[in-house]
Amino acid sequence: MADDKSNAAAYWKANVRLITGCLIVWALVSYGFAILLRPMIAWIPIGGTDLGFWFAQQGSMFTFIGLIFFYAWKMNKLDEKFGLGE
Repeated sequence: MADDKSNAAAYWKANVRLITGCLIVWALVSYGFAILLRPMIAWIPIGGTDLGFWFAQQGSMFTFIGLIFFYAWKMNKLDEKFGLGE
């Protein structure tokens, strides 16, 4: 019983760590590159506009979709590690 609780706690801790990492990447791309760091990356042209505008319009969406697939892949690995796989 104690082993199940420690296993569940370790699983939850790994899940929260993964979610936190994904949220940090999302915030960095959405707020950092698109808003806060835009003046520093505005000189880089991409698709007819500057890189900061691109991150605000398309880059943050592409990153978010990539994070969804990354999270699903990592959760499948985490489930297998803790014996919760399908």
